[in-house]
Amino acid sequence: MSEPAIRFKIRVSASDADEMIAHALACFPREACGLLAGTVDAGAGVKKVVRVYRMTNADASGSHFTIEPKEQLTAIKDMRARGIALLGNFHSHPETPARPSEEDIRLAHDPAASYVIISLAGDKPVMRAFHIEDGADLDEGIEIFKS
Repeated sequence: MSEPAIRFKIRVSASDADEMIAHALACFPREACGLLAGTVDAGAGVKKVVRVYRMTNADASGSHFTIEPKEQLTAIKDMRARGIALLGNFHSHPETPARPSEEDIRLAHDPAASYVIISLAGDKPVMRAFHIEDGADLDEGIEIFKS
């Protein structure tokens, strides 16, 4: 079976990628979670992350997450004040690969969102981005750039 087509490329600075990985490591063995905000250039097929919001996993679980609602509301208000868009979310998989689980796919209700998953299962963290729609996950591609 061939790899699915890439819908968007997610561009994230090395410092923001480090921030997400640090959050994932700090929450281990629970899943970490957070929101990603930035800009969308649909013509170029690029979503650029300009702000990472660390969130609390209200479930305190190693196999699933729920973003703490009050923190999410505060982050959305901050995004609006800054004039940036919600691009999607990120979460970690403490013991499984960086690909959407069946639960991730089932709970993906926003087809415009990007889902970044950080796996801590190997020797070093692995970060991948996905678009999930109609029960299918499509690799979005992720580019980490020096800021």
